[in-house]
Amino acid sequence: MMNPIELEETDQWHEALLRVRYAETDKMGVVYHANYLIWFEIGRTEFCRARGFSYRDMEENEDAFLVVVESYCRYKAPAYYDDVLRVRTHITELRRRSLRFGYEIVRESDGTVIAEGETGHVVTDANGRVRSMPPGFAEMLLAPPTETDIEPVPQDDAPL
Repeated sequence: MMNPIELEETDQWHEALLRVRYAETDKMGVVYHANYLIWFEIGRTEFCRARGFSYRDMEENEDAFLVVVESYCRYKAPAYYDDVLRVRTHITELRRRSLRFGYEIVRESDGTVIAEGETGHVVTDANGRVRSMPPGFAEMLLAPPTETDIEPVPQDDAPL
């Protein structure tokens, strides 16, 4: 498929907005560290959706699952309750049976990079056996987005 050097030519970031919910913070209003991995998942899900497919399409129609085999997150600054964050996602490596996504999380109000990271994925079937990426999906992953809506999903779960 494509190694990181070849991907530089097609490198396209996808951006999704989210608002930090109260449930994602500790008593001091600071985001709990594990939530960043959830936000990475939101980023890659929206990256795929913007290119015309969903994980569900791969799982149900192609018997292909993107299993997370590695994750990394570097926390650079705290995020707080009610911050609007921009989750930036791109592909850093795409191979026949694996791929890597890179992420940046940026506070919208001041442009501060809150965190950056990467996840590694292996393509498997429903039984966990490694398989090749289904036909056409690698091309969709590398294609320009077909939708560019980055409005935040309303999240209303303020404390009672």
